[in-house]
Amino acid sequence: MRGTDAAHGAATVGTRVAKDDLHEAFAQVGKALANPHRIELLELVAQGERSVEALAARADISVALASAHLQVLRRGGLVTSRRVGTRVLYVLAHDDAYALLAALQAVASRLGTTEQAAARYLGAPVEAVGREELVARVRAGDAVVVDLRPAEEFAAGHIAGAVSIPLSELETRLAELPTDVEIVAYCRGPYCAMSPQGVALLRRLGRRARRLEDGYPEWRLAGLPVETGGGPG
Repeated sequence: MRGTDAAHGAATVGTRVAKDDLHEAFAQVGKALANPHRIELLELVAQGERSVEALAARADISVALASAHLQVLRRGGLVTSRRVGTRVLYVLAHDDAYALLAALQAVASRLGTTEQAAARYLGAPVEAVGREELVARVRAGDAVVVDLRPAEEFAAGHIAGAVSIPLSELETRLAELPTDVEIVAYCRGPYCAMSPQGVALLRRLGRRARRLEDGYPEWRLAGLPVETGGGPG
């Protein structure tokens, strides 16, 4: 049997059939991303390991639909899953999965329709700070970093030293933040609306504030300091 398989493999080397099979394997990954719900679920999974129920709630879809989409992402090699009791938890299969999502967003950003959609969702642009500048500012004591994501995402992983204040709590917890330094807010990534909304609110309330140019996954992939655990405040 092995000899037959080896002979068949040798016979297909360099053929059109073999080339098509290779390209179909590549296309399988692309097909996994060919749905707006799956794009959002992959972005959510990039924040840390989450249950199907939690992901469905954040994506505002049913658990059954979320489960079906996550299985497509798993077959495409973008996420992995494990069962804990009655729950199924999903996490990024590898860092390349998020790099692929980031590359997709970068290519799509060249399309006018994407930029128009981003403007409608994100609102008016707010000033951003780069990762290197933020590291220097924090080391100098000139900035405080605020994580505007939900508390469970903060606990799964966050920028080292960041303060967790979910966007919905920002105005009521403003007194927890120092008044003598700039506030730099971040969330899930460059197309996450929480940080521009948070910065706009902070400025209306008289605080100096900017947003991080991207989000937590990009910070982690850049090899910058991160932490896990903790919660609000």
